[in-house]
Amino acid sequence: MFMASPLLISALAASLMLPAPVETGARRDVVAVGGDCSSAAAQVVAQTGGELLSAKPDGNSCVVTVLVPGNGNARPRKVTVRVPM
Repeated sequence: MFMASPLLISALAASLMLPAPVETGARRDVVAVGGDCSSAAAQVVAQTGGELLSAKPDGNSCVVTVLVPGNGNARPRKVTVRVPM
């Protein structure tokens, strides 16, 4: 029968412990967003035939980025559109 040494057990236990959070002094502001960009994203995806990469509010508009497939052997291209909310 195999018995692990106490040193091995304590080393394994120490490696499994997660470090405590460290306060870096960086600001962590939470910004409430008044608008939803889901309809703007759906509109851009439908118009371009692309794949949604991101959609984020920016002021009174949404910045929507899609990956549009290329024709034939052409590479896909990234298109970013600003849509008013």
